[in-house]
Amino acid sequence: MRYKIYQYLSVGVGCLLSAVAINSFLVPHHLLSGGVSGIAIILYYLFKFPIGVQILVMNIPLVYAAYRLLGKEYTIKTLYGTALFSFFVDATGYLANFTVVDDPILSAITGGIITGIGSGLIFKANGSGGGLDIVSSIIKKYYSMNVGAASFSINCVIMLIAAILFGIKLAILTLISMFIAANITDNVVEGINRKKTVYIVSYKTDEILKAILKEVGRGATILRGEGAFTRQDKQVIFVVVTLTQIGQIKLLVQESDPNAFMIVQDAVEVMGRGFTLPSTKQL
Repeated sequence: MRYKIYQYLSVGVGCLLSAVAINSFLVPHHLLSGGVSGIAIILYYLFKFPIGVQILVMNIPLVYAAYRLLGKEYTIKTLYGTALFSFFVDATGYLANFTVVDDPILSAITGGIITGIGSGLIFKANGSGGGLDIVSSIIKKYYSMNVGAASFSINCVIMLIAAILFGIKLAILTLISMFIAANITDNVVEGINRKKTVYIVSYKTDEILKAILKEVGRGATILRGEGAFTRQDKQVIFVVVTLTQIGQIKLLVQESDPNAFMIVQDAVEVMGRGFTLPSTKQL
């Protein structure tokens, strides 16, 4: 129950931040956002149609498609996020009358940051603001087409239309804002303190493990392997650490076994003991 409340509150705050970003930083400088919001903003510039109302109307067929293809639970969350976002966009429309930042470049950057934080809060709570989120979910479930490529293609068409109607400068600034927003969204969803997965192949695993447990205080898992050329049995150490612990791990491995083979990769999301549960010496 508490998690459900957290989800809905997080989606609400995310929708509010995204709406404020549109009206405070994008609209005053004739900039756009991506997806359905971008189309609504174009029509607002041309005909002064309310942006929030447009977003809500444009999402009606998409929400219906979500109901038919993605199920009732997803549709309820999407309907909540879409309605709230549409309401906040028009409710905060008066902010467009004030120029918070005079420089359009700084405004594009700031708008992208705030939009990214808002979208990140929505996605982290497993919510949806409608628009391209629905299209992406449908593509992901039923087609092999890359979701990111599909979203990028649609946004490129929107930017092309914007460039024709309002000039190339607006389109470029909008792309900058969208790029920043996408990266900020990823950081919010994944968390600022990113994790790394490390694979260590060595014949001195006991020595390395003792050093990791003692000096880093992080548990590890031993995987059984076999050399493809030598056919000798090997032990592979698998450990998940924070970004700040990578340097320490490299130093310890180098000191224990200069010939060790080590792979370091990004961990998109880590859950369990030592990260989201109380720490222990076992992974």
